[in-house]
Amino acid sequence: MTLTIWVDDWQIQCCGQPFAPGETVSWNLLEVDPEDYADVVGSENAPRIDFREEHHGEEEGHASTRLEVVTVAEVHCRYEVPTGSEGTVPFPVPGTTVLVPVAKADGWAEVQPGVRFAGYLVTARRATAVPGQAAIDAD
Repeated sequence: MTLTIWVDDWQIQCCGQPFAPGETVSWNLLEVDPEDYADVVGSENAPRIDFREEHHGEEEGHASTRLEVVTVAEVHCRYEVPTGSEGTVPFPVPGTTVLVPVAKADGWAEVQPGVRFAGYLVTARRATAVPGQAAIDAD
C-alpha cells in the first residue's frame, strides 16, 4: 500500500535532505485534511494526500516513519491576491496546478511559466525493517 505525502518547498529548502524515488527516508508524518491542499495540488489530487512531512517543531510526540520513496512530483500553481481583498497576501488560484514528475527533490525547481513552485507530492510505502532494527510505525 502506498501513501501520498505533501512536502512543503520551504521544509526541504531550510534544512531537509534531498530524496529520490528508490531511496529510503525517515520522516515525521502528520495527518492532514486533504481539502486544505485542494487549491495548491488541485481538487483531483487533494483526496489522495494522507500526511504531510514535518520537521520544524510540530512533530513532537510523533515517531519517525521509514519510507521507501516511489514517485516524486513537483507541484506548481499560480498565486494571486484575491479580488476585493484588502490584504496583500497572495493565495493559490484553484485550477492552476501543474505537476512535474522529477527524478530528485532538493527543495528547488525549474521555473515553470505563470506558476510558482509550492512543494512536492510524494508517493511512498513503508520501508521494511533494517536488519537488527525494528521497523518504526507512526500509526
